[in-house]
Amino acid sequence: MAIYFPLVALLFFVTLRRVEHFLTHHPVGYQPGPEWTLPPNGEDVWINVTASERIHSWFLNSQTPHKLGTVLYCHGNGGNLTNVAWIGGELTKAGFDVLLVDYRGYGRSDGSASSEWALYADGEAAYNYLLQQRGVRPEKLVLYGLSLGSTVAVDVASRKPCGALVVESGLSSASEMGQHSLPMLPRWLHFLSKNKFESARKISRVGCPVLVSHGTLDATIPVTQGRKLFAAASDPKRLLLIGNGSHNLAGEAGPEYLPQVIGFLRETLSR
Repeated sequence: MAIYFPLVALLFFVTLRRVEHFLTHHPVGYQPGPEWTLPPNGEDVWINVTASERIHSWFLNSQTPHKLGTVLYCHGNGGNLTNVAWIGGELTKAGFDVLLVDYRGYGRSDGSASSEWALYADGEAAYNYLLQQRGVRPEKLVLYGLSLGSTVAVDVASRKPCGALVVESGLSSASEMGQHSLPMLPRWLHFLSKNKFESARKISRVGCPVLVSHGTLDATIPVTQGRKLFAAASDPKRLLLIGNGSHNLAGEAGPEYLPQVIGFLRETLSR
């Protein structure tokens, strides 16, 4: 036992970390195709995140004469920005500029998907770009996070001023996700995980209006986590529960979903 226990423990730890990474990141890299055609109102943007790495983004200009604000959109753990370009398009029709961001390892961005802290750094770099290069005022900036992207939006909003935060199909913490995805793993072993994603703790420090939206039948991130995020957020806040809604609300909850989000943003940014 004295000989084999350390080896078994090391194997368990390495396996756990590999499983964690597999559950957290599903990036799709760049492959030439029509989906990468830049929209007519779009611009390619490269943002430095380290001395040797950049992340790629699309900046989509508002399609209305009167601009309401700017949305920093943080997508989920799969695919790349081309999968959510249509959402950006809908937001530009409503009067918003939109920055769609690919984290490191996704799409055309440099590097590889690695850690929670790299995600936060990518989100903060995009935030700084909008303020410093685009002249966006913080009170007119919306942080919008979907699924894994909600952890990025919540983290940045908890440390930086902004006009509104949208948390769509968000997770409350890595530990809660571990309990859902790996119920056979004892909770007391969750400290071994690399990522913490403590969004429920961080969202209490967000000083802007918050919209939490979640599908009641979300099998990827249970609605209980959305409720926990809402309970932890400070006022003013709004909870939008979509009956029979699944994880990808914008694409599957019907045409009435995004207008409700846009209505919240219009109301919030016009104050």
